[in-house]
Amino acid sequence: MRLLPCLLLAFAGPALAQPAPGSDADLAQQLANPVASLIQVPVQNNFEWGYGLDGDGFRYTVNVQPVIPLSISSEWNLISRSILPVIAQNDVTGPGTSQFGLGDTVQSLFFSPAKPSASGIVWGAGPVFLLPTATDRALGTEKWGIGPTGVILKIDGQWTYGALANHIWSFAGKDSRGDVSATFVQPFLAYTTRTATTWTIQTETTYDWLGDSWSVPVAGAVSQLVKIGNQPISIGAAGRYWLASPTGGPDWGLRLTVTALFPK
Repeated sequence: MRLLPCLLLAFAGPALAQPAPGSDADLAQQLANPVASLIQVPVQNNFEWGYGLDGDGFRYTVNVQPVIPLSISSEWNLISRSILPVIAQNDVTGPGTSQFGLGDTVQSLFFSPAKPSASGIVWGAGPVFLLPTATDRALGTEKWGIGPTGVILKIDGQWTYGALANHIWSFAGKDSRGDVSATFVQPFLAYTTRTATTWTIQTETTYDWLGDSWSVPVAGAVSQLVKIGNQPISIGAAGRYWLASPTGGPDWGLRLTVTALFPK
């Protein structure tokens, strides 16, 4: 396990009252809520270095991650969250090798109360599905998977903090490929300023139960909400460092994200 010697994150200023509904700061803060009643289409560009046994491998992944909330009653929403990856990689599976194509799709459905609790608690729960959409065997599992997913968070003034988690078991697919049993946990802490800037620290930890291996990238990120005409867009950047990764896994990476928002 690789250890990060020191990780410091400073947020400027004390927490004040929650941003006014409909303001730019309010829209920016909703982006920190995985089950917000807000249509959003993030396009996430991930650059990762250090793959392979010799550490020379590189992977570039574009994740298209549409989030679509549906009102199913006056009290409940159904939120669809999809992750559709397009991957290009070199020297990951071996020196001189390269692959390009689609990866596996992860589809989550959250049933969530339409309004936060009086204390600002937001939660959602439902199923998560693994779909074997990879166009190259090196880019996916070739397995169908299913499991539970859930998220809980608290909105406290300009702060948003909580965690998202899921577990996926494979139940069908190619017999020649290994089974899947993996837990994903993403705790996060975000602070949104009055000028619609959001500072975030989070991990995206995965534990492979069958392979007995951890992947623990820690990310510090900043994003800014802007408007092009009347269209709100969030532009963000993050640095990532792996405290632990499987054999041949990455060491560090960068993430650039552009998110289009479609308020109701």
